[in-house]
Amino acid sequence: MMSIPLPQIKERIKQKTGMPEDEINQKIKAKLKQLPGLISEEGAAHIVANELGVKLFDIGEKLQIKNILSGMRNVDVIGKVVQKYELREYKTEKSSGKVANMLIGDETGVVRVVLWHKQTELFEQLKEGDIVKIRGAYVRDNNNRKELHLSEASKLIINPPGVEVSVKERAALGQGTRKNIADIKEDDASVEILATIVQVFDLNFFEVCPQCNKRARLREEEGFVCQTHGRITPDYNYVLNLYLDDGSDNMRAVFWRQQVEQLLGMDKPRILTFKEDPAKFEPIKTDLLGSIIKVSGRANKNQNFDRIELVASTVERNPDPDDEIKKLKEEAAKAVKETESEPGQGNVPRKDYPKPEPKKASSSDDDIENMDLDEELMDIG
Repeated sequence: MMSIPLPQIKERIKQKTGMPEDEINQKIKAKLKQLPGLISEEGAAHIVANELGVKLFDIGEKLQIKNILSGMRNVDVIGKVVQKYELREYKTEKSSGKVANMLIGDETGVVRVVLWHKQTELFEQLKEGDIVKIRGAYVRDNNNRKELHLSEASKLIINPPGVEVSVKERAALGQGTRKNIADIKEDDASVEILATIVQVFDLNFFEVCPQCNKRARLREEEGFVCQTHGRITPDYNYVLNLYLDDGSDNMRAVFWRQQVEQLLGMDKPRILTFKEDPAKFEPIKTDLLGSIIKVSGRANKNQNFDRIELVASTVERNPDPDDEIKKLKEEAAKAVKETESEPGQGNVPRKDYPKPEPKKASSSDDDIENMDLDEELMDIG
């Protein structure tokens, strides 16, 4: 079911009718009084919109990304590609095909786009920075995050003539908004930090189905079982946790398979050798300590530990010093302007933070079970 926030309903009525907001509020209150206890304020606003002949969303209407809501169908969106993920082939008992993911952004936000089957044919042609026009998409909710899905009937147009898109902040570069760790909020969907590795946990390996990449379960009599494919000989994926510090605060960052490979500069067969002999990973952990890395990803609230973590999407082990100096100068100039506009604020001291967790707090089966595994364990169904 599609749920439209009350402020958005009011804004829509205002746009379509020119009615002042005070008058809209009066009509909503009158409807609530007319139907006491039977409808919510949002429901009353829906009724008012319907009585005024206002369609909250027209079929085929182009939406700003901030206005995309779960449950919408047949909508049009224009955005700029800010990040591409890998194209995958999959096979289950019921179906097989291809699926690809990308992030697109406009001046209001960023959203993930999922392309299925024949829609992936254009994926190889896409590059970050391209403008795309999507027609006839539908919206799904995935772990409380909205996604645009392209069905067989949807259309994807690359770089339509005469169309320009301004992307909010640094999302246009696919890197997220550069932030200090202390400023990261749990709803930050795309951020970038430059920080020093101050603690490295052990690699954590877990069994997955070799066909669909979903988590496999060990059962006493059957061995490892996939919910979709039954009894299997498992493959393995892995996750690595680090503590990063940028001088403002520290934060745990989570690296799944692809990001672990980026960070270590190793392929999967090499990394799997650490599963058989964990001692071989010790010198690599030591080598990582003190390294400065640039990480882009999204913030995630770990409910088990009541803390915000960074789930990495890309990582750069040796960022370009010239590029970082340029960014620091830009940030310093921005800070000076903000200080000048707010006299008397002075320097904000670094807040205290707890020491990094002891080794025993490294990622456990509970962490793996409760966290969103993003690309690694994406539900194909």
